[in-house]
Amino acid sequence: MPSINAKPGPVLGIETSCDETGVAVYDRGRGLLAHALYSQVELHAEYGGVVPELASRDHVRKLLPLIRQTLAEAGMAVADLGGVAYTAGPGLVGALLVGAAAARSLAWALEIPAIGVHHMEGHLLAPMLEEDSPEPPFVALLVSGGHSMLIEVEAIGRYRLLGDTLDDAAGEAFDKTAKLMGLPYPGGPALARLAETAVPGQFRFTRPMTDRPGLDMSFSGLKTQVLLAWQRSDHGDAVRAAIARDFEEAIVETLVIKCRRAMQATGAKRLVIAGGVGANRRLRAQLAEAASRDGFKTYFPRLEFCTDNGAMIALAGSIRLHAGQCNDPQIRVFPRWDLQSLSALGTAPSNSGVETAWT
Repeated sequence: MPSINAKPGPVLGIETSCDETGVAVYDRGRGLLAHALYSQVELHAEYGGVVPELASRDHVRKLLPLIRQTLAEAGMAVADLGGVAYTAGPGLVGALLVGAAAARSLAWALEIPAIGVHHMEGHLLAPMLEEDSPEPPFVALLVSGGHSMLIEVEAIGRYRLLGDTLDDAAGEAFDKTAKLMGLPYPGGPALARLAETAVPGQFRFTRPMTDRPGLDMSFSGLKTQVLLAWQRSDHGDAVRAAIARDFEEAIVETLVIKCRRAMQATGAKRLVIAGGVGANRRLRAQLAEAASRDGFKTYFPRLEFCTDNGAMIALAGSIRLHAGQCNDPQIRVFPRWDLQSLSALGTAPSNSGVETAWT
């Protein structure tokens, strides 16, 4: 095995967990130097959702050109890199293996350290890319197509799950509801845009699991209510917009209630919101209002870093590599990976999870 430089300089970050190829270069002293993102939306649109095999093949096609592009924009050569970070999970196994194989191969050739990053830790730390950066301890709401979680963050790598979704995540509920009403893929953003054209209150959907204690969430029943409302309607444009608005209101209000409960239960004064649903304008506005009333502060990444991206992976990897963590040379990914199993900074990185590896 080659000798490894244990004190990395600029870190290359690679994100290939699903249907977006993200690459970035992050330097601990200078911040984010460059980033690029390729979305596969058009590729999967005709199928109404992500086709895993097509996603993997498209990552193979786009990853190396994006790496070259990003390094050129950063004014760097590969020899200038001090480390490589890549998404090791959770995600689609084939897509993850594309990024892991490229990252491990590059790190091996350059004799620099590499580390597999937990995708949700990347989202959780994304607000640290901003000037007004949160410091632990804080509570994080992680809301995306596959996750809706409330996490207590004592320190980087020390995470406690406060609440999780029992079925569909908020982003998944957005996408499925949009598809039900015939909106184009990706459905969540299309539904949110449509909701802007209607006034609230024409339909009354429940706020799931807010009538009982606890921080867990559930959105499958809300989808059923929308289905029934849609089946009983005339399917006109006005009705579609009204349903979209009141569905969005139900999701947002539920998330805000759960966040307020989490802040009260923990006594935290900082709330981080990350993941694709974190780009929702109504969620941002209502959480800002709640923060003003309750005396806590909210932190969001900029809109381009709410969805999957390489910058968050480069940042998370840089933090861990500078703390002395790196992985062995095996190409290892985790399609399912518990965020709470991660190691704290200064300890050996955890490889717990449901593992898929090439040796």
